[in-house]
Amino acid sequence: MESLYALSNEDLMDKLGLEKPFQARIVKQFLLKGASSFSEMTSLPKAERERLDSKFHSTFSSHVTAKSEAPSAVKLAIKLHDGAVIECVRLSDGKDRHTACLSSQVGCAMGCAFCKTGTMGLVRNLSAGEIVEQFIHLQALGSRISHIVFMGMGEALSNFTPVMDAIEELHREDGLNISYRKMTISTCGFVPGIRKLSELSIPVRLAVSLVDAEDDVRSKLMRINRAYPLSVLKAELQRFQHRSDKRLTLEYCLLSGINTTKESAEALSAFTRGLDAVVNLIPWNPVEGLDFKTPSRRETDSFCKELRRLGVNYTLRMEKGSSIGGACGQLASESRKAKD
Repeated sequence: MESLYALSNEDLMDKLGLEKPFQARIVKQFLLKGASSFSEMTSLPKAERERLDSKFHSTFSSHVTAKSEAPSAVKLAIKLHDGAVIECVRLSDGKDRHTACLSSQVGCAMGCAFCKTGTMGLVRNLSAGEIVEQFIHLQALGSRISHIVFMGMGEALSNFTPVMDAIEELHREDGLNISYRKMTISTCGFVPGIRKLSELSIPVRLAVSLVDAEDDVRSKLMRINRAYPLSVLKAELQRFQHRSDKRLTLEYCLLSGINTTKESAEALSAFTRGLDAVVNLIPWNPVEGLDFKTPSRRETDSFCKELRRLGVNYTLRMEKGSSIGGACGQLASESRKAKD
C-alpha cells in the first residue's frame, strides 16, 4: 500500500472508500498521532473501523526494520512498500530539543566522493507521504520533535515537489504544527532547486554543502560543481538571500590534507564575502571504502585559527551519531531491497 500520509481529505476519502468528509479529517488526525491501525481510531463508527482494518493491515506504508542508538542519536532503517530501504535519525541536544533528520530519496544521484549515500546511486524519489512517515516513526521514540532537517539520504531540492508537499503537511496548524523556521533544507548546491525555493518565499532555512571554495578541488569532490560552479552557486545564494533575508549555513566537511590548508581558508573567506552566512565545520565521519581521513585536532585547530584571522563566521560541530553510522555522510541502506 502506498502512503496515506500527506494525502488531501478528498484523496483519503477516495483511497479508503469513506463516504463523509469528516471521516477523512478524523483519519488524518489519528494518522498524525501515529495510529498504526484503524481500530485505534475510536472516533470512527465501529463498523467503519472493522471495514478498514479488514481491508488494510496497517495505516503505515513502511515499517522500521532496525534501530541503532547512541547517547544523542537514534537511527532507524525503514522499509518502504516496494522493499526499498531508507535511513533517518532522531537527534537530541541534551536540552530538550529534538530534531528529525529526514531522507528525501532512496540513494542519491549526486555522487559526492566523501558521502556513503552517494555510493548507492539514485534508486528513486520518496513521496511526500513517505517523508512524513519517517517523522511519525521518529516521533514515536520519545518527546516531541520540534525541528526538522532534510539532511538524510538524497538531494532534497532535486525531489522538489514531494519535499515541499511534506513540509506543508508537517507545518499545518491543525496537524503537526512544525514552524517553517524550524525546518532546514540541505543541498549540495543544486541551483535550479535553490531558485525554485526562493520563489516560494516560505521561511525555511537553507544549508549548502560547500566542502571547498576552489572550483578545481570542489569539482573533484562534488560532481554538482561541474554543472554549477562556485560563481554560479554564489550568485544564486545572493539572489536567495535578497528574497528571503535569512542567514545561510555553509556546511564544510573537513577532509584531512585536502581542504584544511591556509589557501583553503582564504578561498572560503572570499566565497563568504557578500553573503550573510555561518560556516559549519564538520570533521569527516569515516565511511568504510572511502579513502579520506578525518583531520587531527591540531589540523582542525590550525584551520580554525586561520578562519578567525580572516574574520570568517564559523562554528565547529561535534558530530552526533557517528558511532551508529547516523552522522552526516554516513547514511545508506545496504541494498535496494532489504530482507526482513
